[in-house]
Formats: sequence, structure tokens, C-alpha cells
Amino acid sequence: MRISAKAAAVFCAVAVTLLARPATAAELAILRNGFSICHEHRLVIGTMTRLFLAADDFSFTDVPTTEIAGYEKDLSLATPADSRAQRSEPAKSPPDPALNQVVNSASAAYHLDPDLVNSVIHAESGFNSRAVSPKGARGLMQLMPGTANQLGVTDAFDPQSNVTGGTRYLRELLDRYNFDVVKALAAYNAGPQRVEQYRGVPPFPETRAYVARVVHEYNTKKIAREKKQNKSRSPPQLGAMPGAFRIPPPPPSPPHLRVDPSGFVIYLQVGPCLP
Repeated sequence: MRISAKAAAVFCAVAVTLLARPATAAELAILRNGFSICHEHRLVIGTMTRLFLAADDFSFTDVPTTEIAGYEKDLSLATPADSRAQRSEPAKSPPDPALNQVVNSASAAYHLDPDLVNSVIHAESGFNSRAVSPKGARGLMQLMPGTANQLGVTDAFDPQSNVTGGTRYLRELLDRYNFDVVKALAAYNAGPQRVEQYRGVPPFPETRAYVARVVHEYNTKKIAREKKQNKSRSPPQLGAMPGAFRIPPPPPSPPHLRVDPSGFVIYLQVGPCLP
């Protein structure tokens, strides 16, 4: 069967376009050191593989292709916000204004980023103040009874008491690990003893999925805020004389990312917020 030159050109153009598109899917890049990096899609550039951390092309990290042993589907993002919690009432997807005020107040008291606290609450309970896990953890930040007692939380189902106690505990863990957010989150989930036993994130699927979920959401929040700030910046003006023009704003630069020794990609360095 003969194909016209025009049809062949169209076919080739479509084929090139399809081949040029990066692989897409929420997946984990399994590194040869045993760790993994959660990403939305990827693109091979020379000897490097660019792992995009969000649906856009502005947040990414480059990894030598030879250091990637393979890829797996990221099942953690398809699971409920907290598979450990059995909720007695439907979970709330976004926090209500009253809860935002509680989170902001507790975050200010312990000098933490409210975005980090909200990300932990989302992963722990899905913003359900009545959540109870099979192990007995309760409330928004899933405090175990013993931990709640140590923190002075008498009613773990009270949002203000729970978030205040949970935020204090998170701050204590961050201080303990010199603001290594990955270790602090792993300790929040599996306990400090396990983190110190394995000298980092324990090799438990639940803990690794938990840390990846919180880090992914925190990264997403910070990237969205940076984009919003970039859009709100007005470009400089030159002169007021006829023919004056505006200098177009520079294109947004990729956010500053770092790869934690455990393989998790962190947006900036989480540190204490100054009062």
C-alpha cells in the first residue's frame, strides 16, 4: 500500500512527538543504595535521569541513570491518608478554618512551619479528629495514650489539645535529630528507638510510605506557594517618558531541592521558624 508524502510526514511527526514525551506515572525510582525517590514522571537526559516531583516541569531532581536500579508503582499515594486509622466518622479532606487557626497557633508556639504540621495531620488522620488506629493512637495527630500523657494531653480527641501536643512532640523530634525532617518523621511514625536502631529510616514499608507521603505533600505546598509568590511579583518599570516599557519577569527557576541521605527529596531545609 502506497502512502502519500504528506501523510507520511504527518505520521512521522506524530511518532516523534510520542517518542519525545517523558514516561508518566506516579512511581518510585529504586536507587542502587536501596532507597527510593517518589516522582510523577521522568525523562532521560544524556547520562542523567530527571525525576519530576510534580505534574509540572519546575520541580525535579537529576540522578545518574546508572544509580537507578529500576522503577515501581508508588502504591502509597493510592492508599487512604492513614491506612492505620479506623475512623468512626467520614474524614474531612481539607482542614476547616477553625482547625487552621489551631494549627497556626501551635506552629507559632513551637516555631514550626504550619505547612509541615498540616502535612503530618493529613497523613496521620486525614483531618479527622475522631480517628483511632488499631494500635490505639487517637485524634488528628494520632497520639498514643502514653505519649499523650507525657505531653500533658488529657483529651486526645480535642483538636486544640491534640495538635498542640503533637506539634510539641514533632518539634522535640526535630531538635533531637538536628532538624533532619526525614528522621523526625520516621521517628514520629515508628518511634525514636527504631530510627536509632537502623541509623535512619527503618526498612518498614509503612514507615517509608508515611515519610514519602508527608514529604511529597510538604514539597507540593511549598512549590505552590513559591509559584503564587512569583506570579504576584510585579515586573519593574522603566521611566515615565513616552515609549517606556516593562521588563518581563524572569522565568521561574526550579525550586531548591536537596536529596536526603535516605533518598527522599526535600524542598529546602526544614528549620525552626523565628517568632
